[in-house]
Amino acid sequence: MSAPSLTGEISIRVRYAETDRMGLLHHANYLVYFEQGRTELLRSQGLAYRDLEDQGFLLVLTRVQVRYRSPARYDDLLTLRTTVARTTLVKIEHRYEVLRDGHLLAEGETTLGCVDREGKVQALPEFLRGRD
Repeated sequence: MSAPSLTGEISIRVRYAETDRMGLLHHANYLVYFEQGRTELLRSQGLAYRDLEDQGFLLVLTRVQVRYRSPARYDDLLTLRTTVARTTLVKIEHRYEVLRDGHLLAEGETTLGCVDREGKVQALPEFLRGRD
């Protein structure tokens, strides 16, 4: 039996600077939100990305996918749900759901690989593995 997936939620208010001329959340900002979700999910476990980096574990984005379903607009209050979908010895896969009032606006997936300061693949720290 596998361990339950680690999931967290944060609220994000769409800022004016994040929108395009139509007042819609610019598509590139979803990736920024995904990073914020990953950062806060790790923080909820008592560790910051900075701590990982200080220990020599760098997490690099190797794959990203986003499916846009409905636009978000300036001043919308969004819920970002971030889930660790799978981990291996050297990578972490996350799933994301961006919601407004329970309505799914976008969903995405990322894969992060663990490398050392020279960019060589290395094993994830033990506490980050084994969640698949």
